[in-house]
Amino acid sequence: MATGGLGRGLRTIAALALLCGCTVGPDFKRPAGPAVKAYTPGPLKATASAAARGGAAQRFVAGLDIPGQWWRLFHSPALDALVKRALSANPDLAAAQAALRQAQENLYAGRGALYPQVVGNFTGSRNKTAAILSPTPANNALYYSLYTAQLTVSYDPDVFGGNKRQVESLAAQAEAQRFQLEAAYLTLTSNVVAGAIADASLRGQIAATQEIIAVERDSLGVLQRQLALGQVAGTDVAVQEAALAQAAASLPPLQKQLAQQRDQLAALVGGYPSAAPAEKFDLAALVLPQDLPVSLPAKLVEQRPDIRAAEANLHAASAQIGVAVAAMLPDISLSANPGSAALTLGSLFGPGTGFWTLAGGVTQTIFDAGTLLHKKRAAAAAFEQAAAQYKSTVLAAFQNVADSLHALKSDADALKTAAAAEAAAKKSLDITRRQLALGAVGYLALLQAEQAYQQALVNLVQAQASRFADTAALFQALGGGWWNRHDVQKQAAAKP
Repeated sequence: MATGGLGRGLRTIAALALLCGCTVGPDFKRPAGPAVKAYTPGPLKATASAAARGGAAQRFVAGLDIPGQWWRLFHSPALDALVKRALSANPDLAAAQAALRQAQENLYAGRGALYPQVVGNFTGSRNKTAAILSPTPANNALYYSLYTAQLTVSYDPDVFGGNKRQVESLAAQAEAQRFQLEAAYLTLTSNVVAGAIADASLRGQIAATQEIIAVERDSLGVLQRQLALGQVAGTDVAVQEAALAQAAASLPPLQKQLAQQRDQLAALVGGYPSAAPAEKFDLAALVLPQDLPVSLPAKLVEQRPDIRAAEANLHAASAQIGVAVAAMLPDISLSANPGSAALTLGSLFGPGTGFWTLAGGVTQTIFDAGTLLHKKRAAAAAFEQAAAQYKSTVLAAFQNVADSLHALKSDADALKTAAAAEAAAKKSLDITRRQLALGAVGYLALLQAEQAYQQALVNLVQAQASRFADTAALFQALGGGWWNRHDVQKQAAAKP
């Protein structure tokens, strides 16, 4: 099998491959960070406290890092257990993990275009040559067997870098999917925490409503005794009966909300409503974090997974411009086809059986009615779209943080006011009930005191829950500390 010419041909292919140094299209540059130094117009101050009702003051610490498992700052074993189950069984998170693996495999597959493709082939056949024709084999036999073994080596030198840009785009897409996974992780954990706080809030409101019903029932008993003594009119008793019925009517909607909240928690942990989580939550069992992190604005674009995913999408769109430009330029293809053919297997690789073919070609589109040009313009428009979406994502992220900071300040003030209002309403109700028993006040005063206490008690529970919920929302708005998770570090180390 002659190889001298083949060797020279392969060296020619190798030399042409060295031409693949030009990469058309724009080189991606990360967007500059926003030129802002704060999230709110004014400086951040420590929030007010209402210590009598678990409303300790919270202070904002600039640059404080966020733990990867930030929900543990609430010091709730039940919450920790629920989040752990959600991370292991939630189908949305599993789908995001599978999507990341798919994107990574597509990247690895795309890298194959940068290398030569080698295909091996072997064929065997039994043949008969027509007697009126010249015999095909050299021995002039009419009947013969033919065995052929050959390799086909094909290579498209990436002269203008279109394949490199495609791989670059695939790598950016995989990066975007990685941060979409982080976003799914953050969304899931935040939803579980928010669901647990809502569970605790509804239980608190139900307990408050039941307490109010008990107060209304006791007041009704007092009025019924006074009616028997002739001290009040029957209309007063009827009005109290209506007030008791109204208070009782407010309980079923809360119970319905709690049942639906339990269904949602069951779905978050990958279960069915019939197997609701065993964990139950109480606001009194949650610890309010007192040191709240406030990441520097320049770091927020690094920490928010949605911003990082939008940046990766922008990178992928930029690379696609290069792919579109390269498609408009000449396409060079090289191939080599060495092999051996013989009439017997034993002599397949013997002397005189070798053959080879070297081929090269250049393809250039001459007329396509503007197809490639419009594809290039479409790629440029897609890049502009991705750039606008990136900016929108950044603006939304800063808004999320600012909203959470404003909410925490407002929540602290609201809790302090609600605690004072509840204490005052309870004191007023106790005084009014004693005065009513002594006949010093009328029934209308009691009714007003009961209604004020009912509203104050529910407001207090809601204010307590809002403070916990908005604290969790701040951790979510700042990115959730995914960069401090050990599993992320292991995943990054395992990337090829």
